[in-house]
Amino acid sequence: MLAPREIDEYLLPTERRVIRVRQHWAVMIPHITQTALFLIAMILIDRLLEGRLGGWGEALVDNLTFYLALVAVLRFVVNSILWWIERIVITDKRVMLAQGIITHNVGMMPLGKVTDLTFQRTFGGRILGYGTLIVESAGQIQALNKIDYMPRPEEIYEALSELVFGEKGKTRATGMLARNRWRR
Repeated sequence: MLAPREIDEYLLPTERRVIRVRQHWAVMIPHITQTALFLIAMILIDRLLEGRLGGWGEALVDNLTFYLALVAVLRFVVNSILWWIERIVITDKRVMLAQGIITHNVGMMPLGKVTDLTFQRTFGGRILGYGTLIVESAGQIQALNKIDYMPRPEEIYEALSELVFGEKGKTRATGMLARNRWRR
């Protein structure tokens, strides 16, 4: 298997990595469920048809269910490797998403183009600890506008907000505390 290039290789000499994470493991739940259900179905089909077809029919069913189960397991392994390799990186200048095994893709959005930042959490996301980060840019839809299954979304949202909109509680232009400016 070809190993993807380390994401730090794509950083500029003047930028600093702030966050590097992969999607939350909950993204794998559908793959785990589908693979398990398919394997159970293959076992049930094999057991139900055992002894009913005789000779070559039974051998055909055994081979067919075995190879279909093998394909399902290989599919799960490939999906697991893709999940493991994919990285979400936030630097002090941009947001990057690196993914792919053979063809390695790196998508990025400069933080200067970010106009709005939102995160959403479903009930399942609150229980398991993931959320969706929505990054909107000036007048166009970027490749990184929606990142699902972001682990620790509050921390990442806060860090990204601080990078995009200035230090926590301070405005970018004046450096003064925004809260104090509005209190009268």
